[in-house]
Amino acid sequence: MALQARVAPSKVVLQNLLVCVILFYAVYYVVLGLCCMMLRVYEWDVRAPFDFKTNPSWLDTNYKVLLVSAEVTYFVCGLLFVLVVEEWVWDYGISVTILHVTITSAVMLEFPLTSHWWAALGT
Repeated sequence: MALQARVAPSKVVLQNLLVCVILFYAVYYVVLGLCCMMLRVYEWDVRAPFDFKTNPSWLDTNYKVLLVSAEVTYFVCGLLFVLVVEEWVWDYGISVTILHVTITSAVMLEFPLTSHWWAALGT
């Protein structure tokens, strides 16, 4: 008996990855907007999902908005990715995270080296 593995064609994998990335950033901006409304932050930058330069402080409302929106987004997207891909959710989650780090580096023109950003991302 040979072990048989079902491998999705690369077109389907790339299509699912694109859907997951779009879903990730759509959820991120919705959650970011809701957090801004709840914590009464009336000015926010479009680059907020990529901001790793904000100093970590529980007294800074902008930092709390960034942290909560990142954590909620990853939790919600973990559930939504199941609806999109049905299997290999960890693979897509890790791939979206790697793309997010790459896009963050491109947007901010610097690789994120701050430990609080990586801790939030790893949580």
